[in-house]
Amino acid sequence: MSFPGIASTDIYLPAAGIDLHKWAVVACDQFTSQPEYWHAVEATVGDASSTLRLIQPEVFLEQGDNTAKVNATMQQYLEDGTLVPAVRDGFVVVERSTPAGKRLGLMAALDLECYDFTTGTLLTRATEGTVADRLPPRVKIRQNAPLELPHVLVLIDDPDRTVIEPLFAAKCGEQPLYDVELMQDGGHLRGWAVEDEPCKTSLAAALNALNTKANGFLYAVGDGNHSLATAKICWENVKATLSPAEQVTHPARYALVELENLHDEAILFEPIHRVLFHVDADDLLRGFSNYVAAQGMSLTDGEDIVFVDHGGYSLANAAGMLPVAVLQNFLDEYLKTHPATIDYIHGEQTVRDLCAAPDAVGILLTGIPKDGFFDGIRAGGHFPRKTFSMGEAPEKRYYMEARKIR
Repeated sequence: MSFPGIASTDIYLPAAGIDLHKWAVVACDQFTSQPEYWHAVEATVGDASSTLRLIQPEVFLEQGDNTAKVNATMQQYLEDGTLVPAVRDGFVVVERSTPAGKRLGLMAALDLECYDFTTGTLLTRATEGTVADRLPPRVKIRQNAPLELPHVLVLIDDPDRTVIEPLFAAKCGEQPLYDVELMQDGGHLRGWAVEDEPCKTSLAAALNALNTKANGFLYAVGDGNHSLATAKICWENVKATLSPAEQVTHPARYALVELENLHDEAILFEPIHRVLFHVDADDLLRGFSNYVAAQGMSLTDGEDIVFVDHGGYSLANAAGMLPVAVLQNFLDEYLKTHPATIDYIHGEQTVRDLCAAPDAVGILLTGIPKDGFFDGIRAGGHFPRKTFSMGEAPEKRYYMEARKIR
């Protein structure tokens, strides 16, 4: 059977007896301005086996390179039986309970030959622009790693719910692979193996039918654009050392991701806000106003772009440009000539809390609608970086499954 753009794979999970509440931690690119969050995770985990030992939380990247220790722990977990093969040549169907409701997903190996973050013509497409200088640290982590632990969420446009939902209906009455309350208000997570041939055959048929309707664009990267771009770079590096026959089956050709249906009611598109540190608010506002005027636009009172404690604005004469695109273009230029730093934040209250710091300015943005999401990618190639988030930070993917990539 043939699955368009994905494949079945062997999936590893913690052995019996591992405390899954301490095992699963949220994606490493979350809470990047809140070290206290990760300190609380560390306190919860203690000395237990955990995915915290298999990642580098980005909030701590400037404190030193932990790559060798992470890779060594991955190898240790494989050798000492902490991680064991739980699914053979299959998939995992996932149910995650969050404040937004229960959402479904499917763990699958995405074929990186069908994806390129530099073009908008392949089966799998990036949804935001890739920032080149964010890739080398990620490549360094992955290139010698024996395992991958995915936090990439990939969307399908399936309004009739033909792909993931039938698998969940078929499996939810069986014994789950895992059933765990996640730490730090992450909600609840359950997963079931999909290894039997009837379910895999039905999945292949549903995906191929959806692909026929998709007109060459089946998968959109919803979260983890830079992580998937990293996997692509690493694959191209490995690919160059392989024969054509070896390229077909090498594990690095694939990246484990979670597929989700855009039309799942529990998937909410939230805006990603900005906080600038070491910045003068009056200078920032003056610079933005001048930039907008130079682009032939004007500012009116509104809620599209809100500078916390300094007023909200909408754009006039924007010629169809998203407010976030105009703002980000300005910030990119501003940061070239000012000693400020920027972070991208999920959640309005977090922005307001961070603005309590001296010389900090928060910028709140509105979200984009899900309607027309795939059409927007088809038309424009991708959205400006950091345009939207699939849920708030605690709703991001928690690491649970692992897969060998070497």
